Amino acid sequence: MRYAGIVVAGGSARRLSGVDKPALSVGGKPLLARAIHALDGAERVIAVGPRRPGFDVVWTREPVPGTGPVAALAAGLVFVPDDVEVVALLAADLPGVRRSTVDKLVAAVGDGDGAVLVDAAGARQWLLGAWRVAALKTALPEQVENAALRRVLGGLAVTEVSAERGEADDIDTPEDLERHR
Repeated sequence: MRYAGIVVAGGSARRLSGVDKPALSVGGKPLLARAIHALDGAERVIAVGPRRPGFDVVWTREPVPGTGPVAALAAGLVFVPDDVEVVALLAADLPGVRRSTVDKLVAAVGDGDGAVLVDAAGARQWLLGAWRVAALKTALPEQVENAALRRVLGGLAVTEVSAERGEADDIDTPEDLERHR
């Protein structure tokens, strides 16, 4: 199935003292590069956040930077080609994401609205999923700034995909970063 990719690469990283989280290196590779490489099969990759050199993607920003992942998703959807039906949505702080992760999420969309990775605790990882473009556009609220992603996407027909060990991990704290270095 043909798909596009949106990487949410903004945010303030408050729990990491405001560092540029997507630029953090895990295993010798920046987190942003990990997300972009996981989208190698995408028709187009859109990164929403401050422009960073060295990546062959479409860059964009939310109209009001720093207003959350729903605003970032809305900004990224503008650049999805009209003939692409599915979007893989990834955060830029996922040390365990791989192309196989994206491939299984895209395949799991099936006839539903989307698919999300579910971690070992059973929690849906809203920034690690694949979604039908039409469903996303319908679900987006009029006011996207500071909207809760789980509320926006939670009402859709979602297929849960179990994560392999470490696949759903993200980097939110110094301890998370240390665990993955």
